[in-house]
Parts: sequence; C-alpha cells; structure tokens
Amino acid sequence: MSAAGGPGQIGVRIAGVGSAVPARRLTNLDLEGMVDTSDEWIVQRTGVRERRIVDPANNEGTISLSAKALSNALDMARVKAAELDLIIVATVTAEMTCPSTACRVSDILGATPAPAFDLVAACCGFVYAINVADSLIRSGRFRRVGVVGCDTLSTTIDYTERTVSILFGDAAGSAVLEADADPGRGCLHQSMYADGSLWPSLYMPRRQQDVPPGDENHPARLGCLRMNGREVYKFAVGKFQKVLEEALVKSGHKICDFRQIIVHQSNARMIEAIKERMGLPDDKVYMNIDHYGNSSAGSVGLCLDELWRAGKIEPGDLIMMVAFGGGMTWSASVWKV
Repeated sequence: MSAAGGPGQIGVRIAGVGSAVPARRLTNLDLEGMVDTSDEWIVQRTGVRERRIVDPANNEGTISLSAKALSNALDMARVKAAELDLIIVATVTAEMTCPSTACRVSDILGATPAPAFDLVAACCGFVYAINVADSLIRSGRFRRVGVVGCDTLSTTIDYTERTVSILFGDAAGSAVLEADADPGRGCLHQSMYADGSLWPSLYMPRRQQDVPPGDENHPARLGCLRMNGREVYKFAVGKFQKVLEEALVKSGHKICDFRQIIVHQSNARMIEAIKERMGLPDDKVYMNIDHYGNSSAGSVGLCLDELWRAGKIEPGDLIMMVAFGGGMTWSASVWKV
C-alpha cells in the first residue's frame, strides 16, 4: 500500500521525541568469550562494535524501555500522558501477548483511558506505526498520539549461534504526534508493504512444526531468532532502493531536498551499499549501529531522537524514514516536520 498524506485541513507535527537504551553494554570482546567470533570479523561484516542489552533481573525489558522512551518524548512535547488520545507500541518482543505492551505502558505513565494497542511489523514497526498515527490524526478522530518502537531482541537470541548474536541489540524510540493547523505539515507520503512468502528468511519459531522445510537442523534453539543473512541482505538492498525511489517520485522531491534520510540500522555494510547505489551523501544518512547494533523496531526512532536532540533536524525540515524487516516488510515515510 502506498498513500500520500490526507487531503483534509489537518496537519500533523512531531511535538516531541524520546529514546531509551539499557545501561549494559555487550561488546565484541564480550562475544569473543561466548561464541566463535572476533571483533575484526564482526566489524567487517556488520559495523557493530557494541550493543545494549536489557537486564531482566532488574525488571528491564520491552515494557520498561517503551515507557521510558515515551516519557522522554512527552517531556519534550510538554504533554502529560493523560492528554494522549492513543498509544501505539511497535514490537515483536512483547513480554506478554495479553495485555499488550501499549496497555502496560499506558498504565505506567497514567494515560488511561486512551486506547492502546501493539503493532507487529518487526524492524518496520516504528515507521508503520508513525504512518498509522499520522493517518488517524488526519482523519480527525485523534488529536494527540504517542508512538513507540521497541525491541529487546537479546531476549530471543541464542548466544551460542553467531549469525544473529553478533548483530542485534535492545532499544526504544518514541514520538508524540499532534494535530496541526497547517495541512502541509506532517506525512507527505507514506508506503507500507509486505511479502509473507519470504517469512522463512527471518523468523522466531516457538515449535518444531513452525520450522520451514530445509531449516530443521538450524543451530539456534527453538524460541530464538533465526535469519538467512544472504536472503535478507538481497531483499533489503533491493526493496530499499525501490521504496526510496517511489517516495521521491510521489512526494515530488529530490535527495538534495532532504535534511535527513533515517534508515533502519540493519547492517553497516548494507547501508553503505544502499548509499552507493542511490548516491546518498554521508551527512544525510545517520548511522549509530556501531554503538547499538540492530535494534529492530527501536532503531529508526532512536536515530530520530538522537538527530533531533543534536540539532540536525529542525521544524520545517524535510526528512524521510525508511525500514525493512521480518514478514518480510518494507516501508517509508516522508515528513515535513
């Protein structure tokens, strides 16, 4: 599905952004003692030097990171949680399926009785969620929406299996969106796609019968993330280029018009390949994967928060958010902030 921003008289502004990461660092040196790998091997293939990992013993997880990130966004927006009309949390690592993470976050922050729900789109989660929130505000049914993208993939990693253990980390990113009198503000173009036939490339099987043919002897334990890195790389590079080119055409803009193109932090090699294919300047494509790893639904929101607080995104700027992830899913969102 591809759609432009609504034609009505309601615009949308990003009133505040926030993020949260665990204090614990898992470095490449740490991993050398856990699995057959090395710092040099990891950096060459992924660009990751360290990642943040939750500590469940301290009750740290998807709920706590999501609540902290949204609280930080509310503080920037100078909005109380009770003033939210809706909370959307994008995650694939909910501690429970019922109640939703969004409902738990609402309870922690005091957002009752705003509706709250989770959205599952893997690494595309934050971009999917911000597209949905923009559309709901433009419909006139909601005025202020809190959006969170958060994954704690360390809780799903088999740290004896090196293909995914080296790559992923935990983080949350958030934004508070508000209705604005300027209908030209907000999402100017959005796209959301999925191809379910590609699901075996990136999945978390709970039961042996969930394992696709040919992957029965995968070294990762059941319940843990499994990835076909080669297939994901091929998919991501191709879909990123298509969704970015579509966004440029349908929004009527060129690369030079954008202050920032915020890319899901999947793999540094992958991002560099995309930049080279598309001729994207280094100063327009932010990267923090070396410090945080691939944090799935948390990555785009985390980048947005760091860029905003560093003064690299300001009101009136044109930005684009792009992501791709399990499902397989891919998505883009062009914003005048």
